[in-house]
Amino acid sequence: MEIRPAQMGDAESALVLHDLVAPFLATTGSGLRRRLSGPADGPGYGVFAAVDGEQVIGWTSTGLISGSDPVDGQLRLIVHPEHRGRGVGTALLETAHERLKEGGAVTARVFADPASVGWASQWGYRETRRVHYASMAPSDAPELPPVPEGLRLSPVNELDPRRLYEADEIAQQTKPGDAKITSRPYEQWLAAIWDSPAMVLDLSTALVDTDGRVVGFTLGNGDHEKIWSQMTATLPEFRGRGFAKLVKCATLHRAAAAGVTGMYTANYDGNSPMIAVNQWLGYTRTATHTVLICPL
Repeated sequence: MEIRPAQMGDAESALVLHDLVAPFLATTGSGLRRRLSGPADGPGYGVFAAVDGEQVIGWTSTGLISGSDPVDGQLRLIVHPEHRGRGVGTALLETAHERLKEGGAVTARVFADPASVGWASQWGYRETRRVHYASMAPSDAPELPPVPEGLRLSPVNELDPRRLYEADEIAQQTKPGDAKITSRPYEQWLAAIWDSPAMVLDLSTALVDTDGRVVGFTLGNGDHEKIWSQMTATLPEFRGRGFAKLVKCATLHRAAAAGVTGMYTANYDGNSPMIAVNQWLGYTRTATHTVLICPL
């Protein structure tokens, strides 16, 4: 068994591993290849594989949470069920920690199977909350709610990016979660969201007022087969009016028309309003993970 930086040739075997262990993460082959072919995505970024011959038996990816203060690192880690208990997870986790510390992170967080809590406690991980994964076929979306007068729905890629950035800045600072988000420069946001080939902005939706201000939006990443709904938000003064339900429903309709077969998302257990929205839309819970955090 060898632990090394992941390579382009690992993509096919890594996709098989992801589909076996964590299908609810909506990992795509195009997404894996894109990540492996692109330049390193800044400090703390890394993708590592545990390989046994030609088979990828473990995988971890790392990064920093944009705008977090103090700097918070995050990672994903999966190991093939037939290779657990042999030190694969330990080697991958220690490699991930080193990369995050090199990037300046003072803490690390991971979403893990609740059965892993005891194992992770060896490194000082503690449970903070739980996150629930859900999925649905976009063709099963309910009828689109009416659009309020004075507002319009728009594909995100047709917006002025500065307008979306302004709304996302507010959303990131007011969303539920453990990381304290402050702000990130516009140029950094452009690279991570607007210009990122991982995003499907043509199938993401915003609700815009007559002045062009984005009052609600939902963003997805993936491809035109599987989409991960990574962020949905309504500006604070517009909450409680069903706008999140409206933009998410509109996105489902547009995704179905584009041939997307699977929509995936996740919510923290304390985010009751968004969980209710997703249940109304038709999302079905498929898995639950524990959110673990440790000092580095």
